[in-house]
Amino acid sequence: MAIEINEIYLSSVIDRSVINSNGDQIGILRDLIMVPGEVFPEVSHIVIKARKGMKTLPWSEVTLFTHVVISTGSIKPRRLITYLPEEGDILVKRDLLDKQIVDVNGAKVVRVNDIKLGMLDQKLCIFSVDIGFRGLLRRLGYERFGERFAQAIKRDIPHSEISWEYVQPLEANSSKLALNIARNQMNEMHPADLADIIENIPIQNIRTVLNTIDAETTGDTIYELEADMRNVVISQLNDEQVTDILEEMEPDEAADVLSDLPEGKAQELLDMMDQEDAEDIQELLEHEEDSAGGLMTPDYFRLSSHITVGQALELLKGCANDVETIYYGYVVDADDRLEGIISLKQLLMNPPETHITDVMEENIKFVHVDAEPEDILETLAKYDLIAVPVLDSDDLMAGIVTVDDVLAHYLPQIIKIKRR
Repeated sequence: MAIEINEIYLSSVIDRSVINSNGDQIGILRDLIMVPGEVFPEVSHIVIKARKGMKTLPWSEVTLFTHVVISTGSIKPRRLITYLPEEGDILVKRDLLDKQIVDVNGAKVVRVNDIKLGMLDQKLCIFSVDIGFRGLLRRLGYERFGERFAQAIKRDIPHSEISWEYVQPLEANSSKLALNIARNQMNEMHPADLADIIENIPIQNIRTVLNTIDAETTGDTIYELEADMRNVVISQLNDEQVTDILEEMEPDEAADVLSDLPEGKAQELLDMMDQEDAEDIQELLEHEEDSAGGLMTPDYFRLSSHITVGQALELLKGCANDVETIYYGYVVDADDRLEGIISLKQLLMNPPETHITDVMEENIKFVHVDAEPEDILETLAKYDLIAVPVLDSDDLMAGIVTVDDVLAHYLPQIIKIKRR
């Protein structure tokens, strides 16, 4: 096979004549059938519109691929295989062109205006997608005119292309072409960026995005969504998937998500969850949503008054993944009565043999479970705290409220004021 091509755009070859080595026209190129490749998606067959319907030709039979013609040896039209579309087929024009994709690197949803193809190991592959105005002009046949116009006004038409490794397709079939690197990067994206993406794609594509990220990232992303959109996303999942996600979330965030669901549905999901996780969430749901009890998390860095600073640091290493914040350690007795607080800075600055009671703060600032957000914010601001302990009606430790939990409560109000 001697295919002389470096890079070429789909718009340059689609709907062009397909001829054999004798110069006989056998049809018009209509599409390319793709399969996942080791590096980039690869063309397995070309789809040709012949006189007697759609036909396919294996890529191995193609000897010349240019913007003018595609030469295919001495093959005659009658020897082509009739194309019978199958459910799993992935076609470049049909499944990618004009479709929305996720630009993983740019953390945004974009539309595909053209596709750059190129040779790798004697296989035609998708190298990148063009998402810019230049790609649209190229497809319409106005790229040169656009360049002349841009030169006349001393401007430039930028090249806006995304390498395939940063592309996450949203269509069910074409998503099979996604590379592992794209899926891994989706998990590394900030949940707020993922939430923006979900809010800007069709509902039928949401499941494709969720299938790309793990349960923990999905939970963080769902929490970033508005209540109505949360319910839409949850409706795209089965109950087992939802409970797996809820178990990965912080209890206070899971409680917020469940509080937006119908009571019967929320209870059904709680019944399916791990008992310990469900009990923590159920306790939070019993408090008013706009109170310290509703905003708090029951997970905190718990310490005993009988240990040293060195022992506290060892405990910190073991539980860091299980608590929402590690800026403070809370010294409590066997009955959950709060005895003192010690900051991470104090733990790091004091000798390991120092007894915890010698450095902990005993003048404790706290709020009760029924405290309103205004009171919590005032306490956090007045005493320059990152988190504040929450005590129940018996003055026992119930949890903590972090500053970001309070800010999240006020954020919708701030946005409304800005929009005015």
